[in-house]
Amino acid sequence: QVQLVESGGGLVHAGGSLRLSCAASGRTFGSYAMGWFRHAPGKEREFVAAIIWSGGTTYYADSVKGRFTISRDNAKNTVELQMNSLKPEDTAVYYCAADPSWEYSTIRYPEEYDYWGQGTQVIVSS
Repeated sequence: QVQLVESGGGLVHAGGSLRLSCAASGRTFGSYAMGWFRHAPGKEREFVAAIIWSGGTTYYADSVKGRFTISRDNAKNTVELQMNSLKPEDTAVYYCAADPSWEYSTIRYPEEYDYWGQGTQVIVSS
């Protein structure tokens, strides 16, 4: 049973930083794609970033490129999202997700991911 548990959300002023962590368990994730998505009130769930666990290739939404960095720690079995230069529009619930059968063409689509965490709230005040 795959389990994903997010942590690290909170309240921060615009321009500040937060680091989200996703603890993954229940499976060997070597061939998985791991993604971060976010869901803000009144908006659809949005792709933020993804990483291929085995090779480390990363993907970013244009809205966060240059500000956010996704990484994984093989020893700890975690996926991290370092968020810098945060803006009020980054306010959302952030979710970690895992896709065991990813493809390059669909890695940004939330419906392709089989496993999800419970989410962690990020609030950026102006």
